[in-house]
Amino acid sequence: MNRETLINTILAVAFVAVPVIAMGMNEPFIITLATKVAIFAMAGVGLNLVLGFGGLVSFGHAAFFGIGGYAAGILASHALNYEPIMESPFLIEGTTQMIVIWIVALIVSALVALAIGAITLRTSGVYFIMITLAFAQMIYYFAISWPAYGGEDGLSIYVRNGFPGLNTLDPISFFALCAVMLGIVMLFSAILIRSRFGLALQGARQNPQRMTAVGIAPFRIRLVAFVISAMITALAGALYADLNRFVSPTMLSWHMSGEIMIFVILGGVGRLFGPLAGAALYIILEHLLGSVWEFWQLPLGVLLLIVVLFARGGLVGVLAGERKHA
Repeated sequence: MNRETLINTILAVAFVAVPVIAMGMNEPFIITLATKVAIFAMAGVGLNLVLGFGGLVSFGHAAFFGIGGYAAGILASHALNYEPIMESPFLIEGTTQMIVIWIVALIVSALVALAIGAITLRTSGVYFIMITLAFAQMIYYFAISWPAYGGEDGLSIYVRNGFPGLNTLDPISFFALCAVMLGIVMLFSAILIRSRFGLALQGARQNPQRMTAVGIAPFRIRLVAFVISAMITALAGALYADLNRFVSPTMLSWHMSGEIMIFVILGGVGRLFGPLAGAALYIILEHLLGSVWEFWQLPLGVLLLIVVLFARGGLVGVLAGERKHA
């Protein structure tokens, strides 16, 4: 077992142990924070797929995070109000079942990502960053001007959506669900990166001309990765809406895109457990410093600057005793 594997194991054990201990101490708030870490880490895993392994700096992943949230909110609100979403040309009803909501979120985010990726991936560098940001802001302003679902005020989910055989209103049960989903997503990401597709994606990042020369189209590889990344992020968004029982345009804003990127950078770009470490560090700083200082983002910014300048491997890289350049 190398040092990074040991660090990853410790992170996983601590991630599970903290809410279990909190349950024994009757501290549901800590369990909620751990659930938030799991959801943000999942969103980070999605972005890390294209950023860490594909070299694509997307500043618009909040669009997919928000799409997942609105999928949960819209379907649940129609189900609770006994109003169909559409009656013609065919009937579409709402639902409070998470599995159905997740499927809808995955499909919608995949279609949107396919359309956005087909355009943005024809650019590179700062142009790619700005175009992904522009598309995300377009969706953000669309949500603000959508009065049917709350507009700028957002949309409440009065009862948390259900999962078969699980009481999702119980904090530890909902944490367990989010933790399992995070584990599945991380396992999928690990398998994908080690597959031929993953190797081709990393090859397209390092030398797209050589990939083209051997008959592999970098554009198609990146587009598929972009769509998969969006689907993972949308799944996290659906869970986040259920956690808060509320969805609003802030889930679609560029601030959220920046936060997701911070999780990845703090934990370690291109590292499997980087998003988990980064999300945990972010939530801990927000909880400890935010309660005593209004400008708690200042030390976070200093920490982020230090990581970018001196610890490109992020928290996991520092603890593993190496620096990894993405």
